[in-house]
Amino acid sequence: MAYDEELAEGVRELIQTEDGLSEVRAFGGLAFLIDGNMAVSASGQGGLMVRVNPAETEALLAEPHVRPFEMRGRRMKGWLRVDIEGLQSERQLESWVARGVAYARSLPPKR
Repeated sequence: MAYDEELAEGVRELIQTEDGLSEVRAFGGLAFLIDGNMAVSASGQGGLMVRVNPAETEALLAEPHVRPFEMRGRRMKGWLRVDIEGLQSERQLESWVARGVAYARSLPPKR
């Protein structure tokens, strides 16, 4: 499954003025990086993949339409999937993108 180009464009519109922004195809989708750290990705499996503070993972899983990101059957703390149903309004998308950007900014830049 290809990533949702409309979702990617919505993310791009919200994030385009961020310093250190780059876009990279990753995880079957289109990832948006801040200073080399992934913030969010329009996922090839649908919806949005969001990088968050690992300490907040469990609490954020209580949000509607949010599920854990799994790699090879293993839950990855600090990574979430937000189904497209949880991204229907600009406010919802903006909230998740802002979370991802804030966490990416908290990390040391990758060069």
